[in-house]
Amino acid sequence: MKYPAVLDASLVGTYAAAAKSGGGYVWDAVLEYRVWCHPERGAPDEADGSDYFLAFASFEEAAAFSKECEGAEDPLALVLQREWIDEPEEGLYIHVREPRITEWRVRFLSRPQRDAHTIPDFMAPDAPANRLDILRGLAPRQRPGAAY
Repeated sequence: MKYPAVLDASLVGTYAAAAKSGGGYVWDAVLEYRVWCHPERGAPDEADGSDYFLAFASFEEAAAFSKECEGAEDPLALVLQREWIDEPEEGLYIHVREPRITEWRVRFLSRPQRDAHTIPDFMAPDAPANRLDILRGLAPRQRPGAAY
């Protein structure tokens, strides 16, 4: 898979370490790729024994570093969600219209990037029985303009 470019390479490394973890179902942009390093697992001690991350402008750079550095995790993507889907309990979906930043496993970037139809189509009463197929880009389009 070809992973998306970051939104603004000049901002890579400037984002706060604290971020939400996963969730939200959709993504708008990749802000940076991160590799978390663990001194207790053999990574160089760059933060007085604490875990830390290095930020990269491409997945390829992050993956290469991750393979070379003992004690490093696989890369994660720091993603921007301008809007997202909350699921406070199984099957209850809420369209949230406020931005957030979250770390995702890079494999989730295989889902199509959110567009203006993604969440409304997901929330529509006539959505396919498996709504997640819309987010995965697997649902056949049922009506003109639908994202799935």
